[in-house]
Amino acid sequence: MRFENGLKTIVVATDLGGEAGAALVYARKLAEKFGARVVLAHGLVPIEDGAATNPVIDDRTANASRVLDELAEDLVRIGIHSHSEVRQGAVPEMLVDVAQKHKAELIVIGAKGIEGAGPVVVSAIAEQLLRLADCPVLIVAEDWIEDASLSAASKPVLLAIEQNDPPAAAESACSLAQAFARPLLVLQVRSGEEETEASTSPRADRLEDLGIQVPGNVQVRCLAKMGNRDDAIADAIAENHPGLLVVGVQRANGRPVLHGMAFILLLAARVPVLCVPPAAS
Repeated sequence: MRFENGLKTIVVATDLGGEAGAALVYARKLAEKFGARVVLAHGLVPIEDGAATNPVIDDRTANASRVLDELAEDLVRIGIHSHSEVRQGAVPEMLVDVAQKHKAELIVIGAKGIEGAGPVVVSAIAEQLLRLADCPVLIVAEDWIEDASLSAASKPVLLAIEQNDPPAAAESACSLAQAFARPLLVLQVRSGEEETEASTSPRADRLEDLGIQVPGNVQVRCLAKMGNRDDAIADAIAENHPGLLVVGVQRANGRPVLHGMAFILLLAARVPVLCVPPAAS
């Protein structure tokens, strides 16, 4: 997925209050950069049969639509084409349906801060999204600080790769680094009997070795670390303060594998995480 060729529609999930918070802020930056439209999506939890009357259901729908329409109007006022969709149903399925309907290239969801059960809930939702969605999913913590975004001059895009990862994640990371004029930091974690010391490497052709064409104006720096992948990524975030973490999602038997680290990092480092499935290539 090379975003400069295809990021035309972004679906943003809103919470129960009809707000999107940091997720919408990040989506807005992407929309402004790529000229994309934003579809605000909200899922109403279905009410059991007999538990509520039609007027109650209609009132819930009307209230959610009103709030989302106001958010959409705010985007339109700053030049971003936007509209909203309110549906009943589970959030993952609802988001995938909306994304498919509008042929979206990206779904953005917010995660609650460190306190509360928000990250656990978002983890479950994201796992289901990645099982169902053909496009990348961006998770943005609600206590993410805007100054730490890709617009900050010193914030690199951090790409965590493994040898057998599909190329989609690397292509997405290259596109975002190019669009925001940010350096690209490529982290490769080595384990087992490899005797290499964790150090930076001048090998700017590492992605080319994997079959990925790196844009000429993207500054690439490769970083090799030994040991556990989760710990290595956490260390790389702490040392380099990236504005975005990009990870590939392996699918086995129809189930995504996040290597158990994306949401741990979301809790610990508060870095937006872009999860890219193989189907996004």
